[in-house]
This record gives sequence, C-alpha cells and structure tokens, in this order.
Amino acid sequence: MTDRRYPTDEEAKKLLVEIGQRMYAKNFVAANDGNISCRVADDVIWATPTGVSKGFMTEEMMVKMKLDGTVLHQGTLGPSSEIKMHLRIYQENPDVGGVCHAHPPVSTSFAIAGMSLDRAIYPEALVNLGVVPCVHYEAPGSQGIPDSVAPYCRDYNALLLANHGAVAWGRDLMEAWYRLESTEHYAMITMYTGSLIGRANVLSNDQITELVDIRRRLGTASGGIPIGAAHASNLTDVIFNADKEGDPPRV
Repeated sequence: MTDRRYPTDEEAKKLLVEIGQRMYAKNFVAANDGNISCRVADDVIWATPTGVSKGFMTEEMMVKMKLDGTVLHQGTLGPSSEIKMHLRIYQENPDVGGVCHAHPPVSTSFAIAGMSLDRAIYPEALVNLGVVPCVHYEAPGSQGIPDSVAPYCRDYNALLLANHGAVAWGRDLMEAWYRLESTEHYAMITMYTGSLIGRANVLSNDQITELVDIRRRLGTASGGIPIGAAHASNLTDVIFNADKEGDPPRV
C-alpha cells in the first residue's frame, strides 16, 4: 500500500458532498438516511455526519476518523452510528478506498424480501459488480451489522442488508458509488424480467466464464460467480415472440 495515492482531505470532503448530492437526487435516500466515507490514509477516513440529509451537506460538516473509531475532527455533529460498518469494511479489506450505504428502493425491496442479486442475466452487472449476497438482519447501528458484513468484504463488492438497505465499496469512493448505482440497476432489471416480463435468458456457464475473465483483466478479482445455464439460450435472433410453437406473435 506504500505506492497508493490517496485523495487529500479537501478532495475527500468535496467528493463526499458530491456523492451525497447524487445519492439524494437518485432517490437512494430519504430524510437523513445513508452514509458515505472516503479513505485518505492507511488508517484515516473522512465520513458524513449523523442527522443530515445527504443532499444538503457541506464540507465543514464532515468527520475525520481513524479506523479504530477515534474522531480526529468534526463539526457540530459526530459520525453516524453506522460508521462501525464502514470501519469494519476498511479493516477487513485494505484495498477499499470508499464505502457507500443507502436505501435504494428496488435493492432495498430485495433486501426486505431476503433475496440476493444472483441471476446471471446481465453482463454489465457481472463484470462491474458481480453477485450481491443478502446478509441476515441486524438492528441498524448495532455491532451486529459490521459482524454480518465482515465475511464478505474481500470476495464481493456490495451487499444487501436484510430489511435495511444496500452497501457497496471500491478501490476509491467513486468506484464504490458506481457499484451502489449498479446494484440498484441490477435489482431493477431483475425485478422487471422476473415480475413484469416473467422471462429471462440465463447466461450459460461458458458465457459467464468469458465475462469473469473480462472482469479479471479489468483488475477486479472479487464479485463471486453466479450459477449459469448448462447451454446458451440467447443465440437465436427473435423477430416474433410466440408463447409456444404455432401460437401467433404477441402484440
């Protein structure tokens, strides 16, 4: 980690404000929900404060902390009670440079249902994100949440928190944010194909292997590997959709 380039304090605080505004604009949070953090040294992060809407933060509000929980600097408000989850992710995976936690509506609906995002149907999700497990319920702000996410911090890039929301991390804060966006996008596509359209071509094991190789070439070894179909079902052009042979095309 000695050759790693961390953002400066000013860069980190500015980025926390920007990501908070993006999070709020995309309806990933309501009221004072969510929290964001950015690493600026091996054992130091900047984090969003408790009790403030992510869409209306200022740089002066941010909290500087060590990974052991020691507060180095804060404004009128301290860190969120859920900062323990962020700290644990950094402790478990030294490559993490940023963490985003929010309550995106579709992802959170999957979390409430206790369902992981694990369908091999969307190449971009598999390459940029991977499988998103759903960890068991723990009370928000409790020690149970960091303990529940700890086993997944090295092998995956995002998690659903049962009956709570979603959390994603990355090598820097922007990557963490993109992975949170990708989690919600993946959840939405899974919902549409599963509940509205009611049909999806599952990628074959060979197609998944090809995508995992692409992911590794892009420098990401984590993300897990979903279960695929034995044979490809998406290699035929479709002009008319028929429910079964002999049926007229659906309009």
